[in-house]
Amino acid sequence: MSLVSPSPDAPAMGDYAYDWALIDVETSGLMARRDRVLSVAVITIGPDGEQTGEFSTLLDPGCDPGPVEVHGLTAERLRGAPTFDQVAGRIGAMLQDRVLVAHNAQFDYDFLAHEFARARMWLPVSQRLCTLALNRQVDPPTDDMKLGTLAAHYGVSRQRAHDALDDTRVLAGVLRASLREAARLDLPLPLVTCPPRAESRFTPKPPKTPCAYRNPGRLTPGGPLRQGMKVAITGETAHARAELVGRAVAAGLNMMTSVSRHTSVLVTNEPAAGSAKARRAVADGVPVVDEQTFLRLLADVRPGAPHEATAAGGAPATGPEAEQVEPVEPVPTTASAVPTPETAALPATSPRVSAPAPGPSESSAGTSDKLLAGRRVLVLGGVHADAAAARTRVVELGGSAAINLSASVTDVVLLAGGEGDRRMKRINALELPVHDLHWLASPTTTDRSAVALRLQEPHVMPRGGVIDLPMPHGGPAPEWYVTAGWAPQSDCEIDVVAFLLDEEEQVASDEDFIFYGTPESPAGTVRLLTGGPAEQTIALDLASLPPATRKIVVAAAVDGAATFGTVGAIQIGAAPGSSGAPLARATLDAATTERTMLLVEIYRRGPLWRLRAVGQGYDHGLDALARGYGVDVAD
Repeated sequence: MSLVSPSPDAPAMGDYAYDWALIDVETSGLMARRDRVLSVAVITIGPDGEQTGEFSTLLDPGCDPGPVEVHGLTAERLRGAPTFDQVAGRIGAMLQDRVLVAHNAQFDYDFLAHEFARARMWLPVSQRLCTLALNRQVDPPTDDMKLGTLAAHYGVSRQRAHDALDDTRVLAGVLRASLREAARLDLPLPLVTCPPRAESRFTPKPPKTPCAYRNPGRLTPGGPLRQGMKVAITGETAHARAELVGRAVAAGLNMMTSVSRHTSVLVTNEPAAGSAKARRAVADGVPVVDEQTFLRLLADVRPGAPHEATAAGGAPATGPEAEQVEPVEPVPTTASAVPTPETAALPATSPRVSAPAPGPSESSAGTSDKLLAGRRVLVLGGVHADAAAARTRVVELGGSAAINLSASVTDVVLLAGGEGDRRMKRINALELPVHDLHWLASPTTTDRSAVALRLQEPHVMPRGGVIDLPMPHGGPAPEWYVTAGWAPQSDCEIDVVAFLLDEEEQVASDEDFIFYGTPESPAGTVRLLTGGPAEQTIALDLASLPPATRKIVVAAAVDGAATFGTVGAIQIGAAPGSSGAPLARATLDAATTERTMLLVEIYRRGPLWRLRAVGQGYDHGLDALARGYGVDVAD
């Protein structure tokens, strides 16, 4: 059985023909560096789609099995099963020289990497494919992307959910069907390169103790230290640095690894030594004291204002007021108008819902006529500014602006040169309606019954738009997944990052900067996930963030000389859970010469969290953006 049914218009089989190793693990929890694998199943499939091998086993994790109500694996069932190191060789042989496939593949890959590291072995995987990410590209008309939902959509039978072997057999059917859809749409596979994982990467770092107090400002001459003050240390000290930090944290001070204009005091015995921290303190007028003075001040640290006192200060936005659409001042996008985040941070107070900027022929159609509601429109061709204006118009008319061809695209708008786009051959084969720019002035649409609608379509957010992230009444709060996607790039890479900020728009420590080098916060509350070369996700456990974290800024940076004007639009989706249906979607494409862009900010408003689509760009690189938020970046 072929994985992809050949057709005259199908892409080359070489694009989809791989040796595959499909895998599923059941685990004792959700954190790979802490929890263990309880059962594992592997199925190997050749390039022709035929199964070539199968293996499954329960495992003795040597710990509590965790949520038995989910996986059904009690300690009694696991007793006597082999340990992972006893089967690692056999699993490694099945993975060798194959593409690892899983649903939410980074989850399974990370757990396997940790288990192989504990067994003092390398995980022999150089590439992986996530069927979740693949189906986000295909975008079938399902209400979520759960494995069971996709299995039902593709007609794959399922016997026992959360059984590793059965889930892997279901995954095989979903993979075959997903690859057929990818071939029909001529989509590139979202393969992720997996470099060797060093064992040191799996050593848990103790999280920094969050400071419970707000920053009261700078140390005044002759004045006392107050709880919440931000303190940095540089240079040689008579006492061990760890001792100084420990005593300061115990007294309620917020110990920082870098100096910014928000630093309360710098401690150094060598103020003229010229360290980067000392130079920054002089430039920003930060007070400087020596070690002995700091120790004397530590003996009498005055009380501070707890973060909890402000966390519930604002009332949640409910009722008609929360639904108002009010115009706000447009967010600048050119670097000449945008200072660094440190000198002009985004508003810390709750922004209002932004009305989209006026589009072409607004007078003839009006923003109140949602003629494209439920439709997904792909714009091809044109210079960047014209394409951005067309996508803005699509959103004004109630539609959703697509950036790639997918199963959910209902219409195509051709601008100048768009007929030469490589996707036009596939669009014509699919018989999608193709329009020119004038169609957006007063669009006519086909019968709505021809559009495959989900039970709940994502809320389409304009640039500057704000929504509340719903939290359940009782029960665990969901982990939120903010996914950024773009058109595949051949000459540059895009990195998605996140900054965990306090009330002063600054990171509390360098560990609050999440990027490709540090893809997970020490406590595991914020993680960077890679679904493919054109998709990255920031996963947020908002309920577990300390009160000092007031905002999370998600940004993207172009690596190299390219700009977001050449990359094109960035699509943002926010969903509860890794395979949940997107609650909201935004297309951000106002940037032109910028190399970094703030995508979204998630911030507290009273007991709630809100999400704002930003789309604010900067000409400078990621290093300057990180410094602006207080990250200690080496020169």
